[in-house]
This record gives sequence, C-alpha cells and structure tokens, in this order.
Amino acid sequence: MHVLAESDLNDPRLVRSPERGGHGLDAQWSDDFHHAVHVALTGERDGYYADFGGVGPIAKSLRDRFVHDGVPSAYRRRRHGAPAADVPADRFVVFVQNHDQVGNRVRGDRLAALVPLARQKLAAALLLLSPYVPLLFMGEEYGETNPFLYFVSHGDRELIAAVREGRRREFAEFGWTGDVPDPQAVGTFLRSRLDRTRANPALLALYRDCLRLRREEPALRPGDAESTVSADVEAGWVTLRLAPAAGACVVAVFSLADAQDVPLPGPRGKAWDVLLSTDGERYAGAGGEAAVRSDGDRPRVAVPAWSAVLLREVST
Repeated sequence: MHVLAESDLNDPRLVRSPERGGHGLDAQWSDDFHHAVHVALTGERDGYYADFGGVGPIAKSLRDRFVHDGVPSAYRRRRHGAPAADVPADRFVVFVQNHDQVGNRVRGDRLAALVPLARQKLAAALLLLSPYVPLLFMGEEYGETNPFLYFVSHGDRELIAAVREGRRREFAEFGWTGDVPDPQAVGTFLRSRLDRTRANPALLALYRDCLRLRREEPALRPGDAESTVSADVEAGWVTLRLAPAAGACVVAVFSLADAQDVPLPGPRGKAWDVLLSTDGERYAGAGGEAAVRSDGDRPRVAVPAWSAVLLREVST
C-alpha cells in the first residue's frame, strides 16, 4: 500500500487513478481534519491553526475531504488546495493526534493534557465515526498524558546544532515560549515513554466500542456509504448521515457547545435507536439522556454538552 504522509499538499491528484490524471496512491493523510478538530476543541489559533475555528471547518472536512480546496488561506496568504469531494472517502487517513502534530509542539503535549475528558471523547467520536480511515497515535486510546517530545540521536555536531536552532525558530511562529527541550538529550527521549499505569478505562472503553461499531455497521465502513453533512455554525453542532448501499443508515451528531436539541437529517417519520453516547455512564459521563423527540414530524435528538451521539435508523 502506498500512502503519502505529507498531506499538507491538499492535492487530490495524488490519490486519483492514472486514468484520471492522478498518481494512483492508495491514500493520503488529511492534516485539515486534524487542524479543524484540534482548534475547535482547544481554541488554539497560532501558526497554521489561524485558518481554522468553530464547527464550520469540521463540517467541511467531513463533507469535502479538505477544508482548503482552493479557498484562500490566511496563514499562507494565498489560495490553497484543490477540490477532492469526488475522491472516495477511503482514500483519506485522518487523525486527531500523530507524531508530527504532537512532537512538533514545544512541550510535546498530547490532547489529554490540553482538554478535559469530555472533549477527548468527542475527538474520539469525530475520528472513529468519520467516513475516513482512522489513524490512532500511540496511547491516545487510553488518554496518555506523558509528552511526546521531538528527540534525535545524531552524531554530527553541526547537524545537532542546526536541529536545535530550527526548533527554536519554529516555536517562535506559534508564540510558544519557555525552555525548548534539547532534542539530543537522553532525558527528552525518556520523558516521551508511555505510562499505561495511568490509563483511563472509560476512554479506552469508548475507543473499543467505536471500533466494534465500525466493524458491525456497514454504514461506518470507509467508502461503503453515501455521506450527508449538516451543520449549524452558530449553535455549534454537526450531523453526519451515512447511508450504505445495503444495511441501515446511521447518523452521528456532534455538539461542540452546551446541551441542545439537534434536528436529525434524512426522511421524516423514521424511528431511531441510540447506539452510543459519549456522555454515557460507561464512559464516565454524566449519563445525560440522548433521547429522540418529535418536533412535528422532524425528529430531534437531545445531545449533552460537548458530546457525540450515534443513532441507527429503524425500518418501519
């Protein structure tokens, strides 16, 4: 399998077939998905995060593959990317953490060190209920809090000096201050080791359940379903409806705001089963009820604050 890791190119020709003028790679990573989720959950807006914020970029990344698909980029001061909505979803690998996005932070802080548990669970749901291929970064599934710092073991003194200076310049762009861990120091490597003794069982249970649902529900298999995305930027919610060729439709509802009722997309008059709520007691949530209510003939689901709900459409 050929996967391009440097996906900041936002060029769908990489994964289009040669017959359509592409390079025929199997998949490419989508940094846009990460940036959209990270900024919405953390509020960071420095560096390339300046191009993101709120639920709008999340909705666009779920619907159109790239957030920057030929639109202006404030960070780059030019238009960036090209449309990719025609490319199958299983050609894109998405993530909410990886070695670049964590290791290139001045303190190597993971998402579990930046946001509370509710937002970690929401990130997990956005990742694992998306129509794309998910990539898990080591330890994210149980909420690892040890940093993942940038470390090297070079023998060339000039190269070591260049790496140290390059790191300082990069961090200045993001406004990160304080001592920069020495990439060449053994201690920097030792601090980056996993510590599974502090694993969060509730978060781990959520990852396991979401992965199980991806196996069981045809709609959640990448490339096997037609997706429809709706969003209310002001209210702070996004819905993703996945309709497979065979099998039941599912709808994932993501609320990046206070508790609210969100309208369910799709045909009216349908019944729904709640498959999962990240605010459930099983996941150390408040046990908030994700109940479907009738609003005329347009159903709405009560979604707890900063949480996700997955529903399956019931045949009637």
